[in-house]
Formats: sequence, structure tokens, C-alpha cells
Amino acid sequence: MITISSLSNSKIKDLIRLKKAGERRVRGLILIDGAREIEMAKKAGLEIVELFYCPSLIKKAAGRFFELKSEQIIEVTEPVFSKICYKEKPDGFLAVAKPSMSNLDTLKLSKNPLVVVLEAVEKPGNLGAIIRTAVAVGADALIINDNQTDIYNPNVIRASEGLVFVKPVVIASVEETVEWLKKQKIKSLAAATIGSKNYTEVNFKKAAAIILGSEANGLSQKWLKAANELIKIPMQEGIDSLNVSVSAAVIAYEVLRQRIKIDKS
Repeated sequence: MITISSLSNSKIKDLIRLKKAGERRVRGLILIDGAREIEMAKKAGLEIVELFYCPSLIKKAAGRFFELKSEQIIEVTEPVFSKICYKEKPDGFLAVAKPSMSNLDTLKLSKNPLVVVLEAVEKPGNLGAIIRTAVAVGADALIINDNQTDIYNPNVIRASEGLVFVKPVVIASVEETVEWLKKQKIKSLAAATIGSKNYTEVNFKKAAAIILGSEANGLSQKWLKAANELIKIPMQEGIDSLNVSVSAAVIAYEVLRQRIKIDKS
């Protein structure tokens, strides 16, 4: 193992450049901040290229190096780690890894699948929060149309608490998604202010896909025309939208409520 104490070190400069989405895309690498998140990524099969750690910040499992080879592990000082990490309260572990992407053809579905489809969602924090909700309710996968953010943006990883590595996330066009849902016999239920039914009036007990658009523009005409049904979340006058992560949670938990009722009956 080597120790780096200088911010001008070339390896540290390369690492800082990876904070930019374009650099991550070109180099095919991502940053994972935190021991828990690194562990989840490793269990999901991602290849950890390098591990940077700061002994003075590590409170638990000081010898926890994720079964990596010594030449992959680099010790850094606290000032250096504070420059390369993302968390406000870092735990002293940061990894460089190779991302792994899912696709529609390889998705494995349960007998009664639930899929969350997001169109043009821009904010990494919202995407991360929706991934956490999807895992919590047992959704099979997330599909992203008209992708506006890096799936492995450090803020997505942070907001999802590392669950982005656990749940399959697929990037696909609206057309590809519509065709795939039809092939899988999954009903598409799109959330829109012009929806004809409140979300609580919809039957989610069978295979379903929740379709959600951006807060600014809602769903595209493609989805408004292609969806099997348009649904809405009732709101008081003067309010025309919710944060997309809130909308996702509200509808997803209605799905879970209905399906738990089935299991108990």
C-alpha cells in the first residue's frame, strides 16, 4: 500500500476529475463514497479498481478492505480525503469502480412484477430517492426514458444509500419501453394531472408499471398516448404537482398496500 498526502499528486488530480460526469463517461469509471455503498456495489458484481482510505476518519472496521489486493489500496491523509469525497460526514472509504448496466432483454421479473418508469427526471437526488422507494416496495426494476442524469452520479448513489447497485436500472427509449411492457403483459399506468382516475381507484394487484414524468414538464405526449391508463394524485386547488420522488412513493405504496391485502386474504 502507498500513502498520498499531497493534493497535487497526479492520482488525486485524476480522481477529482472523475467528479465530472463527462470524465466518468469517457473513462468508464465511477466513484463510490462510503463503506456500505462499496460493499453493496461489490456484492452486485461491480469491479472495484482502487480503494482510497483515510485511517483518521474510520470509526469501524479499520481493516475492512473489501478483499482487494494491496496494490489496489491507497492510504490518504484527511485533507486529501476531504477533497476527493462527497459525503459531509465521510467514513474514510472511497472506491473507483467500473459501472455495470442492465438492459431490457436481461431483466428478470417476478411472477407479479412491478416496474417504475421515469421519463426525463433531471435531479440526481430525486432519482436516488425513487430507487430507495422502489427497493422498499419490492419493485422489480426501474426504466429511465430520455435520461437526463448520470445513473451513477455520486448524489444518486448517496440518495439511494447504495441501493442503485441492488436494483436493476435500465436506460431505454419510450418506444422500446412500451413494446417491452406489452411483450411482458405489464399494464402501464401513467401519472398525469389529466388522469381520469385517482390512483387509489386503480387495480394494481396484477403486473403493473408506474410511469412518471419530470416535475417541470410532466409526461411526454408519447407516454400520454401510449399508456394503458392515465391516473392522478388528488391535490388541493392551486397545487398542480408534487416532487416526483414523493409522487413515486405515494403510488408505489398504494401498490404495496393492495398487494399485501392479497397476500393476507
